[in-house]
Amino acid sequence: MRRGADSQCRAFQEAITILGRPWTALILNVLQAGPLRFSELSEQARGPGDKVLSARLKELELRGLIRRSVDPGPPVKVSYELSESGRAFEAVAVAIESWGRTLVPEAVRPKRR
Repeated sequence: MRRGADSQCRAFQEAITILGRPWTALILNVLQAGPLRFSELSEQARGPGDKVLSARLKELELRGLIRRSVDPGPPVKVSYELSESGRAFEAVAVAIESWGRTLVPEAVRPKRR
């Protein structure tokens, strides 16, 4: 039994480590709509600078959450899309948002129309 709990804790901690990196959840969320070129991703993310965005994309690619595709052109076109593992983040994001709504006091929640 102990072995399963340790494995569960390691898996949970790995997920938290990935999501704890600045801008990671935003990047994964933006890419849910489909493949984007770097400039499109940067425009839609509206937060991280190009240097940080580039570094985060490399990390996510190394972890197998996104795929980088290069069309040799001319001009050369580089695009990013979620892998199957990256697409699974959508369910996680929905669950975290739902839980977060229970944590935010009613006074600071945006009013619904």
